[in-house]
Amino acid sequence: MTTTDDVAEALVQLTASIAAEGQAEAVSIPIVTDGGQTEEAELVIGVGNDVLSAPNDEWSGEEPDFSWAAHELRQHKRFPQAPAVAVEQPDAGDNPDAFWDPDLEGFTRA
Repeated sequence: MTTTDDVAEALVQLTASIAAEGQAEAVSIPIVTDGGQTEEAELVIGVGNDVLSAPNDEWSGEEPDFSWAAHELRQHKRFPQAPAVAVEQPDAGDNPDAFWDPDLEGFTRA
């Protein structure tokens, strides 16, 4: 099957994430057929279903825009999410309104 790099990358990451949970799931991705037509491929990904992504050096046409499909794969509930990053609190002098706490109906100071 031939698809775009971004769809292949998202598919591999989603497959690994689903497999790590011991699950399998059906997904659909856009592909380009040997005749150059755009079609949909139905795949089962996850445990027991290996997905391989490799460059297609024989491709000579313009790359189709399947960015919408990569976005859909990345929105899947099992797509790996970036870990939370701790953010340092700003100084109260920078923006006093930043410490407004509506539950306490007033300002709080760190």
